[in-house]
Amino acid sequence: MAANNRRMSGKKGAQVGSGGQRRKALEGKGPTPPAEMRKGHKKNRIAGAKARQTTRRPAPRGRGGKSASELVVGRNPVVEALREGVPASTLYVQQFIDNDERVREALQLAADRGGINLMEAPRPELDRMTNGLNHQGLVLQVPPYEYAHPEDLANAAYDAGEDPLIVALDGVTDPRNLGAVVRSVSAFGGHGVVVPERRAAGMTAGAWKTSAGTAARTPVARATNLTRALEAYQKSGIVVVGLAADGEHEIGELEALQGPVVIVVGSEGKGLSRLVGETCDYRVRIPMPGGAESLNAGVAAGVVLYEAARRRG
Repeated sequence: MAANNRRMSGKKGAQVGSGGQRRKALEGKGPTPPAEMRKGHKKNRIAGAKARQTTRRPAPRGRGGKSASELVVGRNPVVEALREGVPASTLYVQQFIDNDERVREALQLAADRGGINLMEAPRPELDRMTNGLNHQGLVLQVPPYEYAHPEDLANAAYDAGEDPLIVALDGVTDPRNLGAVVRSVSAFGGHGVVVPERRAAGMTAGAWKTSAGTAARTPVARATNLTRALEAYQKSGIVVVGLAADGEHEIGELEALQGPVVIVVGSEGKGLSRLVGETCDYRVRIPMPGGAESLNAGVAAGVVLYEAARRRG
């Protein structure tokens, strides 16, 4: 009899009192996740394989007018980037992640936008992708930015029957300043921004966010050598105006802003570099009765762009 009881105790099946436990276990699970998120599903295995391949490949180098791809890491940064319309190719989600409001919002934003791949990856894979950063289970891949050529900005203006209004940045390394300049150029009818290829801010996720979506319609060009790019503009009949605290002219008295012009803005600390400053046709200053020593690149560009737009209007 004892042997028979042992055999019966090893049988599979429902146990007395298990019904309520099973009903509770079914509560609060939420909607069925997409196939890419369901463990064991064919699409989940394919997504995992793609994620592993991505982590093994080095990020592409910036060639032919493209920047390198970028990763936005962490729940809040990912959600903010998706809210602001930062371009994205893939949203990586950690397996068995705690499904809080930020995770749900990230998934919903990615689904609503469309064109963003959703991939589930184990935590070790995400750790390798982010070099050990605190990704909190969410990683957003931003594709390489397609830079224009400096000549494209002037040509687009002429094609539209307008005098070029372009901003060039010299030594500006903060992407948020670049984003602010892009936003100002868009607001005042400019035709684009030129940045150097080296030692300068590029169109990162931070720049996209600060531009508040205007980067989608305002081109950014990258110059191998900024001085040579400015000289090429001069040869085509465009006036180059540099902002400098000790400039010989004030912006309010510079008639050159009415015609084709490139406005060169230097870094907040060092201003224009020597070669760029010597290349400018005019060096102008912004009068500041309040006594401030300098303005950041975004604010300075906005002031001069407003003056140019006022004169042209």
